[in-house]
Amino acid sequence: MQKFLGKHAICAGILALSLGGSVAGAGAKDIVWARYGDIDSLDPHRATSTLSLQVWSLMYDTLLAVDADGHPVPHVAKSWTSNDTGTEYTFSLNEGVTCHDGTPLDANDVKYTIDTAFDSEKPSLTKGSWGPISSAEVIDPLTVKLTLETPFVALIPFLADSFSSIICDSNEDAAGFGTDTAIGSGPWKLVSWTKGDKIVFEKNPEYKNFGKLAENPGAPYMDGLIITTVPEPQARFAALKTGEVHIAEPPFDDVAAIRESGDLQIMVAENTGQNVFWEFAVHRPPFNDKRARLAVAHATDAAAAINLIYGDLSIPENCPVSRGVFGNDQDFCAEYRPAYDPEKSKELLAELGYSESNPLETALLVWTGGNRQKLGEVFQAQLAEVGIKASIEIMDIGSLNARVRQENENTEGTTGSMDMMTWSWYDPDILYALWHTPGAYRGYTSPELDAILDETRVLTDPEARKAKVQEAFKYLLSNAIHVPLYTPGWEWVFAVRPEVKNFHVAPFVYPIFSDIKIED
Repeated sequence: MQKFLGKHAICAGILALSLGGSVAGAGAKDIVWARYGDIDSLDPHRATSTLSLQVWSLMYDTLLAVDADGHPVPHVAKSWTSNDTGTEYTFSLNEGVTCHDGTPLDANDVKYTIDTAFDSEKPSLTKGSWGPISSAEVIDPLTVKLTLETPFVALIPFLADSFSSIICDSNEDAAGFGTDTAIGSGPWKLVSWTKGDKIVFEKNPEYKNFGKLAENPGAPYMDGLIITTVPEPQARFAALKTGEVHIAEPPFDDVAAIRESGDLQIMVAENTGQNVFWEFAVHRPPFNDKRARLAVAHATDAAAAINLIYGDLSIPENCPVSRGVFGNDQDFCAEYRPAYDPEKSKELLAELGYSESNPLETALLVWTGGNRQKLGEVFQAQLAEVGIKASIEIMDIGSLNARVRQENENTEGTTGSMDMMTWSWYDPDILYALWHTPGAYRGYTSPELDAILDETRVLTDPEARKAKVQEAFKYLLSNAIHVPLYTPGWEWVFAVRPEVKNFHVAPFVYPIFSDIKIED
């Protein structure tokens, strides 16, 4: 998920780019990365956006990392063991990991991070994704044991994700943690964050890389990294062309021309874990009736829409999780995902009593950026062809998340609400977060679906778990609860200046800056 900013951020970004012909505060040995939006928080427990995750991955370490295929590998934890029942995990940590304040990172920091995630008064927003951890015990400074109430097979991949960033326990006494300060142990050390404008980092000279996807085993080659917020695509593009910015998302409409010119390198992130889908307010008409949801699904030609807006930068998706995520099988999901069939959509609408003179009316909630407004307009036209009147409402992702929950809690009225939602995750356990009672947005839940999702978390045999995950797919697709649209992403396209060498993007859209060298 992402967070986008309004006009004040646009002005701030353009102003920053106009100061002295360069990003304010940028030095000759700084990398400048322009993004369309800002982070939500410096605290990994207080946000869920991809924009935030990307920054956390630069500031903090995790127990595990991912390899080029997205599989978990050792990092801060050099090894781990579990008991036969999968309810105890013991991690042995590498020596020599140092927090940005000079204190050693050890088992106490891991325990502090987990205890904070499970704080009774202010738990992590992703508490459920940590699984049923009942305790974190420090065995010695380099050994920590996690005890779980029940087996949880998604724990290991979760510990490679930045949601599980290790927060140095010295943050407990730091004023303004999450807004003004943040002490991690990652390759980049926070200097300042001006919300809506820029984040300034300096390299961590003590950094040691044990498992992250960077060839560089130590401190970044460049002195600093500045992440500036520039929502306007053409402003980012102009800054790229003049050299004020080194890396940025280019305007989608210009990608083909940029590729052809060869002036900038175009990199498209793969294995992003991103899944874009329709979801519905199901506690009032019309979408409390399965037929209304199916009518929308059958009226949607996702392939034609994304080809029109994104060309080859995105691909249609049949499954409720992204390609590359465990369980994704396009052929299996295609059996149950409602296919594009306008006539079938019209039949279902007629059954429900809708007609040309009495169309099904719904709000269509879309979040800003990434050409999603244009995509929403294509879907709006497709729905109109079968007699569904959708009114597009554009908002930032934070407002969208709040609005979706509000719509789900509203049981009155007959005007529907549907939204084009996006989640990025590395494991099908995301479906538990979304659809297990009470659900991330208080939307559709059922005892039958809960039982299926419960089993996806405890089955340790890969084939048995895959079968249960696909049973969840079948339920969600055949009931048009989660209607996939496209994957692997959309705006995770990077334009890179020619003097920037060795920039790359790890799975799940984590840019790597430690290897970068900027040639004169």
